[in-house]
Amino acid sequence: MNWFQQNRWLGNFLIIVGVATLLFAFFLWRAHNSFEEASARFNQAASERNRLERLDPFPSDANYQKMKVHIANYGAAVEKMKEDLKIRMLPIVPLQPNEFQSRLRQVTLATSGKARANKVKLPPGFHLGFEEFTASLPSTAAAPLLSQELSQTALLMNILIDARVDSLTALHRTPLAEERGAAPAPTPVPGRKTGGTAAGGPNLIERHIVNLTFVAAPSVARKVLNQIASSSQQFYIIRTLHVRNEKDKGPPREANETGPPAAGAAPAATPAAGLKFIVGNEHIETTARIEMLRFTF
Repeated sequence: MNWFQQNRWLGNFLIIVGVATLLFAFFLWRAHNSFEEASARFNQAASERNRLERLDPFPSDANYQKMKVHIANYGAAVEKMKEDLKIRMLPIVPLQPNEFQSRLRQVTLATSGKARANKVKLPPGFHLGFEEFTASLPSTAAAPLLSQELSQTALLMNILIDARVDSLTALHRTPLAEERGAAPAPTPVPGRKTGGTAAGGPNLIERHIVNLTFVAAPSVARKVLNQIASSSQQFYIIRTLHVRNEKDKGPPREANETGPPAAGAAPAATPAAGLKFIVGNEHIETTARIEMLRFTF
C-alpha cells in the first residue's frame, strides 16, 4: 500500500494494463468461439451442397402424383378452351366449285335485297368481295374455304345492314393461298416477331382478312364495332381502325346582321328559336381491317 502511494502513476498504469489485457483476452475468446461456430455452419452447408450435387433429382411420390394431377387439369382446360373457340367459328361446308358459285349468287341476292329494305347503299357490282368468282370457278381445294369466308363476310354484312349504316363504300378481301394453288402461309401480325415460332410447327390459326369502309352516324358506328368484336358466331379481330369525319371544318359562326335598336324604341318581339346542335349530327367514314379467324386444331 505504501508502494502504491509512493508510485501512484506506475500503479495506475499497471492497473489499466491489466484491465485492458483481461478485456483483450475476453474479446479474443469471444471472436474465437464465433469463428468456430461460423466455420461449423459453413462446413455443414458445404457438405449439404456436395450431397445434393451427387443426388439424382426426382420428386417424391406425393409430389409426383400432384404434378400428374396438375398436368391432367391443364390438359382438360386446354381442350375445353379449344372447344369454346371452335364454337365461335362458322363451319367449313364441303362444296364443289359450281356449288360455291351458286351459293355466292344466292348470298349476293339476299344481301342486296336486305340492304334495299333497310335503305343501305351498296357499291355498284357488289358481290361481297368475290367478284372474280362470278365469271370463273375456284379450285376444288379452295371452294370449301371460300364458302366459309363467304359465310363470315355475309355475317359481317348482316351486322352492318341490321345497324342501318348509311352506305358501304368499299369491301376488299385478301385472296387465300389456296386460290393460287399454294400451301397456306401464316399471316403476319403487325408488331409481332415471327422468329420466335418453332420451325415446321403446326399452324393453329388461319386468318381471312377483309378491309371495309362504311359511312354511318357515330352511334351506329359504335354499335357496329361492338357487335363485330363481341360476335358469338364468328371470332373477329378488328386489327386496324381509321375514322374520318365527313366535315373537315367546324360550323361557321353566325353573325348578327341586325344593328342595335334605336334609343327609346321598344324591342320587337321575336319568336324563340329552337336549339341548334352543332356537334353530334355529323356522320363519320369508318375504315376497318378485320381478321376472321379459322382454328385448325
